[in-house]
Amino acid sequence: MKGLGELERTVMEVLWAREDAGGGAATARDVSRALAGDRDLAHTTVMTVLDRLAKKDFLQRERDGRAWRYRPVASRERYVTELMLGALDETGDRGAALVHFVRSVSEDEAAVIARALGELTSVKERPA
Repeated sequence: MKGLGELERTVMEVLWAREDAGGGAATARDVSRALAGDRDLAHTTVMTVLDRLAKKDFLQRERDGRAWRYRPVASRERYVTELMLGALDETGDRGAALVHFVRSVSEDEAAVIARALGELTSVKERPA
């Protein structure tokens, strides 16, 4: 998955937060309003960023009268997962990178990883 620039990431955060809140697809005006307190962006800039994100397949869009409504193609978690996997692909030794990563997480995060591995292992051990 391709990376995001700073402004693209900011726009995606608005759309991911909207999805997380059950808000559904957003227009460029919705995104502009959500960003108004944090950034002084022209509405046309937001429209351009949304169009670019749709062309990069980060967003799907649908017509709503004269406007477009945008929604993320994948969740924030899926995007971060793709970034992490891409970073692992850049290493010469994925195992060493994973060990270093696991040693650097907090106890709570390590517990989450251990639970996920336990669930994965128990699914693989079940008879078919």
